[in-house]
Amino acid sequence: MDEFNRNDKQEIFSKKIRAGKRTYFFDVKSTKGKDYFITITESKKRFEDGNFVKHKIFLYKEDFNKFTEALNETVNHIKTDLMPDYNFDEFNHDQSFDMNFDEENN
Repeated sequence: MDEFNRNDKQEIFSKKIRAGKRTYFFDVKSTKGKDYFITITESKKRFEDGNFVKHKIFLYKEDFNKFTEALNETVNHIKTDLMPDYNFDEFNHDQSFDMNFDEENN
């Protein structure tokens, strides 16, 4: 039975985002019936024992549009109504910028 469960879900695509002390994983998986779904996992390291705590959301195709609409609406509400003067782009830097910055300052 365990072998069936392991083989039932095949990973098709994965995107990892490091965000401070958290890491998010966006994974596309398929079932044997070639149905696709997304798992969103948040992973954080516990200070007490060094183990990782994971929280997972399963997002199915029938909810993709509703989910993305609600997420976009929520983020836009914060950006537009609650924090209109905040520069959210300050977090949009890549590693090449960081490496160049470090090289210039050493």
